[in-house]
Amino acid sequence: MIIKATEKDIPTIQDLAKRSWNFAYANILQQEQIDYMLDLMYSDDAIGIQLENPNFQYYLIKEDGLFSGFIGFEFHQEPETTKLHRIYFLREAQGKGLGKEALEFVINEAKKANDIRVTLTVNKNNQAQNFYRSQGFKIYDEAIFDIGNGYVMDDYLMEYIINKNNV
Repeated sequence: MIIKATEKDIPTIQDLAKRSWNFAYANILQQEQIDYMLDLMYSDDAIGIQLENPNFQYYLIKEDGLFSGFIGFEFHQEPETTKLHRIYFLREAQGKGLGKEALEFVINEAKKANDIRVTLTVNKNNQAQNFYRSQGFKIYDEAIFDIGNGYVMDDYLMEYIINKNNV
């Protein structure tokens, strides 16, 4: 079940972020960088500002009565482009088709918003890039983002082009 998140869900998003990030990035990033990024991206203020933006959407994923993941995306982040900022699941939720369901949801929401493209960034060492490829995303560029405190994100930029035949 995919449920629209509101301000009251900020603690749930933060808990899911912490638990999923410590699993997803354990072999990619140092713990200090994980902690720094969690504080930067998932503070009450950061999420609150995003929730105030009518183009930014947070949804919680619930399975068997428990929250198991979340997605965060932004319509019209570039012309005709929805940016998938966050898609994370707990370890025990992976491999159940929830990620595929969540991506399909984002693509359908982007289409409803009249966007024709969905983009995302993924760490070059993150195996999730294989999942995105399997769902029709393609690498269109790569970039290094300075996120402060001496840390960078070394990412692939991926895109999914929406058309009548692939939604």
